Amino acid sequence: MAKSQMERRLKQRRTSSKLADLVEFVLSRPIVSTGMIQEALKVSKQGALNLIGELGLREMTGRGRFRAWGIV
Repeated sequence: MAKSQMERRLKQRRTSSKLADLVEFVLSRPIVSTGMIQEALKVSKQGALNLIGELGLREMTGRGRFRAWGIV
């Protein structure tokens, strides 16, 4: 169910968008951090934060720094 909800956000996206890769990455792990996304997708920190914002992940740590996101 979570995968189908996330895949709806992929419509009308460029084929070179890393958002599809982020969906697969998030579904393969219970919780992800910005650093993990940077390494896996080869994007900058700001790029990782932008992708997280577009995907609508929930922030799990409640912190301003060293945040982590997951699917609820």
